[in-house]
Amino acid sequence: MSGPNHYVSAGAVVLNDEGKILLINGPRRGWEQPGGQVELGESIEEAVKREVKEESGIDIEVIKFCGIYQNLESNVCATCWLAKAIGGDFQTSNESLDVGFFTIEQALEMVKWSNFRERIIKSLNQEEHPFFVAF
Repeated sequence: MSGPNHYVSAGAVVLNDEGKILLINGPRRGWEQPGGQVELGESIEEAVKREVKEESGIDIEVIKFCGIYQNLESNVCATCWLAKAIGGDFQTSNESLDVGFFTIEQALEMVKWSNFRERIIKSLNQEEHPFFVAF
């Protein structure tokens, strides 16, 4: 009998110098913050940098760990990070049909999937760090 099998993901709220947030338009979930699964042998911080670069073309500096969401049904632990854009150029991928920086207000209107709006709000609210949400 094997033990528990959890997946760890890493997503980032990435801000530019104007305080705008980086979003990607994914084929399945629409507009969302970039992120994805942590590979075996990879640190969570490295994973968030790699995923943002792969999905958006943007290089980031990780500012802080914000919190974690645990989805009990799908066995995913989703880590949430705050980062700032430090370079790169927009590029799309098979996981991102479009990429851009948007005001916080625009972003919260555009993001429709699951609790991703809540993740953005919590990640931007320093007083809530670190948060833990199980659902």
